[in-house]
Amino acid sequence: MVIDKKVKRWGGVALVVAGLALAYQQLGLGQWLTLDQLKASRDALVHLYEAAPWLTIAVFFGVYVLAAALSLPGASILTLAGGAIFGLGVGLLVVSFASSVGALLAFWVARTLLRDMVQQRFGKFLAPVNAGLAKDGVFYLLTLRLVPVFPFWLINLLMGLTQIGARSFYIVSQIGMLAGTAVYVNAGTQLGAIESTADILSPAMLGSLALLGVFPILAKWLVSVLQRRKIYARWSKPRQFDRNLVVIGAGAGGLVSAYIGAAVKAKVTLIEGHKMGGDCLNYGCVPSKALIRSAKAVKHLRKAGVFGLHGTQGTVDFAAVMQRVHHVIQDVEPHDSVERYTGLGVEVLLGHARITSPWTVEVALADGSKQTLTTRNIVIAAGASPFVPPIPGLKEAGFLTSDTVWGLTALPKRLVVLGGGPVGSELAQSFARLGSEVTQVELAPRIMVREDPEVSDLVAASLRADGVNILTGHQAVRVEASDGEKHLIVKYGDTELAVPFDELLCAVGRSPRVTGYGLEELGIPLTPRKTIETNAYLQTLYPNIFAVGDVTGPFQFTHTAAHQAWYAAVNALFGRFKRFKADYSVIPWATFTDPEVARVGLSESEAREQGIAFEVTKYDIDDLDRAIADGTAHGFVKVLTVPGKDKILGVTIVGEHAGDLLAEYVLAMKHGLGLNKILGTIHTYPTLSEANKYAAGEWKRAHAPQRVLAWLERFHAWERA
Repeated sequence: MVIDKKVKRWGGVALVVAGLALAYQQLGLGQWLTLDQLKASRDALVHLYEAAPWLTIAVFFGVYVLAAALSLPGASILTLAGGAIFGLGVGLLVVSFASSVGALLAFWVARTLLRDMVQQRFGKFLAPVNAGLAKDGVFYLLTLRLVPVFPFWLINLLMGLTQIGARSFYIVSQIGMLAGTAVYVNAGTQLGAIESTADILSPAMLGSLALLGVFPILAKWLVSVLQRRKIYARWSKPRQFDRNLVVIGAGAGGLVSAYIGAAVKAKVTLIEGHKMGGDCLNYGCVPSKALIRSAKAVKHLRKAGVFGLHGTQGTVDFAAVMQRVHHVIQDVEPHDSVERYTGLGVEVLLGHARITSPWTVEVALADGSKQTLTTRNIVIAAGASPFVPPIPGLKEAGFLTSDTVWGLTALPKRLVVLGGGPVGSELAQSFARLGSEVTQVELAPRIMVREDPEVSDLVAASLRADGVNILTGHQAVRVEASDGEKHLIVKYGDTELAVPFDELLCAVGRSPRVTGYGLEELGIPLTPRKTIETNAYLQTLYPNIFAVGDVTGPFQFTHTAAHQAWYAAVNALFGRFKRFKADYSVIPWATFTDPEVARVGLSESEAREQGIAFEVTKYDIDDLDRAIADGTAHGFVKVLTVPGKDKILGVTIVGEHAGDLLAEYVLAMKHGLGLNKILGTIHTYPTLSEANKYAAGEWKRAHAPQRVLAWLERFHAWERA
């Protein structure tokens, strides 16, 4: 029965479309809906209107409604005709109602025939659209009607596929199209007055044509003004401002935003509620890389015999290792310190910030006092915090996160690492090298699931070689503690396994900090991923409030936060003159396991999932002279390119210093350089960077012109003869 209904529905649609197309062609309707035909028949139509005004209006109204309802081309010509025949007043009245009624009929046709099918088939993809229309559908439609970027008929059909009500659609269409209709009808009155070539240059005619061109720009500006008035309606704007920019959060994004603001001589205040430098300096990038370096040194000592060095096993003093980690943090701290930024011209306040209006920020200072700041713009760079899964018994047993693990002074004998992503893998390997018995638990079928399977396999093999017990496909169910013993109960299929531990480290991701500083009171919306919703210019609901870094995504990388910070600061301070869309086209990242994993652009798995055609070129680093000399001859460089071309779509590097080697490809992709350019660049010998050149050489060899080479072989044979 369902199939019969579909067949009938689509059969009916096909017959209607075919019938309209045939009628349109056979009756030559297209030739009547042209500007030349309108000019040629203007006098006759005007005389007809003078002789039988009501009949002419009724026929014209019916034709316009029919054309609009059936989405026939020529609506703009009919609108001009309304002005040419009836004049501005009557023409505007007739065309305005005819176009709105016709639009409503087209809307009903699309809704009746197509909406259920489209929503059922593409409901997952249309969910954000439906949510947006449910919230601001009337405004979206008004914007489309005021700014005639999309064709009139297309808007009618597309809106019919959404959840917007028919009544709202008609009312908004009637109001929204009025200004544009008036412009076209007025232009029609001038076209109708052309008697000679001199009339074309009349002020009225030129003014009408100019208005046609300027109208979309004016309409866009009007929409922007209306939107801002609606958003800011409940807030009282200060008459003057103390500051140009207030930045909340002194992590990577906040520091860069403040730096840029001060560099262009804006008055900037930077507010930090905890530690300058944010998560990266105090809990993330800096301490983790210091720990990784110590763990790597242990690994090198243990295999020193390979290099002819004996008696260099060494012992791990974990307290000293952690002391070095904190010394590294202290050595980097001056780069992000209050003193440095004060010297740059930034006012730094240590306290808790709360946004109390789009232009005011209240700061609870460390001494208990409060200060209210007025500012033209705000940048939110509040960062993220470790996510702790709701596992029964976990809180009672106690746990570590990537924030608190740096407080350890004794090496855990048995450590469970929950999470198989970059952070979990880095720390699992490091603690295993330092001497812990490490078990890594990951729910997914493999660790490093964002990378290609062969990458995951290489990293997993390296972690296992360092002693990490990897349990993939295992779900953490609960934590049990009895008689001084703690166990993580994991489930694999129907089987439960108890994993003993002394410390458990949660490394299953980070949650954006989106509460506690005023977003709720201002009504700033969040995305389904619980990040702050921003547009392409990093503006929130309020155009003068921006968000950067982990708090908005889409990437939780320090370098991405700094990248976004430039756009936010420039758009905040100079957006009235020129705005810039944040560019995420070339975003690199690296995981600092051993071997390192670095990537930019598409992975092979992502390209397949997205249906993007590609070629793969792979160079194995075990063939590289410098890697052989260093004892690091493992890993590869994998490059995805457009089929038959050297344009780079993505690069994955696995091996020693992969993060450093990736920079050449990041530069190439950013500036549109292909593999031929990399191949033609001199690389110092012997260095690891030659791997990039050899990968380009592999691509060149695979694309060598075989016919040309065959002829060259004959040429050289002829020369020898």
